[in-house]
Amino acid sequence: MTHILSIPWLELAFILPLVGSILVWRMRDQSCAWRWGLTLFSVTLLATLLEIVSYGSGTTRVELCWDIQQSMFGQTVFRLDGLNTPLLPAISLFYLLTFLATSGTKLQRFSIPWALFSLSVQLATLTCFDPWTLVLLLLVGVVPPLGVLHGRGKPKRIFLLHMGLFAGLLTLGWYFVDQPETTENYPWAIVVLLLALLVRCGVLPAHGWLTDLFDSSSFGNALLTITPLTGVCAIIRLVIPIAPDWVLQSIGVISLITAFYAAGMATVQKDARRFFTFVFLSHASLVLVGMELATSISVTGSLHLWLSFILSLGGFGLTLRALEARVGRLSLTRFHGLYDHSPALAVSFLLTGLASVGFPGTAGFVALELLVDGAIQANPWVGVGIIVTAALNGIAVLRAYFLLFTGARHPATIPLGITIRERIAFVTLSVLLIGAGLVPQPFVASRYRSAKSVLEQRQQLVPSKTEVPVHSL
Repeated sequence: MTHILSIPWLELAFILPLVGSILVWRMRDQSCAWRWGLTLFSVTLLATLLEIVSYGSGTTRVELCWDIQQSMFGQTVFRLDGLNTPLLPAISLFYLLTFLATSGTKLQRFSIPWALFSLSVQLATLTCFDPWTLVLLLLVGVVPPLGVLHGRGKPKRIFLLHMGLFAGLLTLGWYFVDQPETTENYPWAIVVLLLALLVRCGVLPAHGWLTDLFDSSSFGNALLTITPLTGVCAIIRLVIPIAPDWVLQSIGVISLITAFYAAGMATVQKDARRFFTFVFLSHASLVLVGMELATSISVTGSLHLWLSFILSLGGFGLTLRALEARVGRLSLTRFHGLYDHSPALAVSFLLTGLASVGFPGTAGFVALELLVDGAIQANPWVGVGIIVTAALNGIAVLRAYFLLFTGARHPATIPLGITIRERIAFVTLSVLLIGAGLVPQPFVASRYRSAKSVLEQRQQLVPSKTEVPVHSL
């Protein structure tokens, strides 16, 4: 067993989907490509799990030839820590379930090669500890959604404008931050770096690329692009350890405004995809709000919300995608009455949607409760803002549920029930969401240790930082 754990599973988790994307891209047989894709996504998930077991047991490489990173780079660039350990299997599982739940009608529009390439880049980004390599991976992460848009013949101007701005600001900002002799440029360089990452996260007013991506790209590929929230990881690695207090306070102000604005917009949307985009944007911004407060409880809640967000909002998006595969693009201007045709999808929609807004008994409840408690301790007004935002998101989810699944009954000429593959995906997500809500202690303890590590690192580099920040919001 020790010999098995000494294999570089982390490196294989990057290499397998990367090589697999090239192989699948050359295949013309769709059924063969599907089988290869399923195998590669499954093996990648297994590799991440084995690497976590190896990390937890403290197993080292028994032979020098196994240590690929030392042979290639002379140092360890990619590794696990308390922050990314639970994220890797969660993201790998979500990619696998997204692919598994892809119906035959959607498979023609779902790009398997780009999904495999995206998984490889996402995992590498989350485990990267070298700043310039992380910057490079963030830039490479723009390629898969751009490739999907190009393959579908959709307009790319809005996406290119935002991602071009992101790439330019990110490179410029980190170049000056990385220059120790130019300390006078340090404050504005951090601001430039922060602006780049906020564009990548889609905060107001740079959120147009998110709505455009969901409008133009396939639902599945767009979902895989945004759900891992690699922009948050970059903020934790590059900005939080070195940013002055006023920079973090700026993140909090912008993020809270974005979260409230997006939640309000979600309640009045007439298109289901745009509704989901704004619900996603609101929750992603709440994760950043918790980071800004920089207390152990708020950061713990933010990290836990990030983890539960992958499962809850990811499953919520998969449910909308499954409905689209049956009836086409969904409008929120009339009642569709789909419950009788597919009650299982209705239950999945309600469970994942309510879990994302913190319904009791789900993983989202514990995460949001921690975030609110930490926010109220730091600044009561921030706590009130988070509660109001969560309430608006809950109203938006229930409004969408009633419009899609209740109301007048409409006859269907084809069966609209859930398929076996979709059932496996939704049951898996439901079990994880409820299980993490009923037994939250292991996840909370893991996120708390990660939060303490982030704050300790910041305390070393920014000694003036205190546990409770200035009440700036």
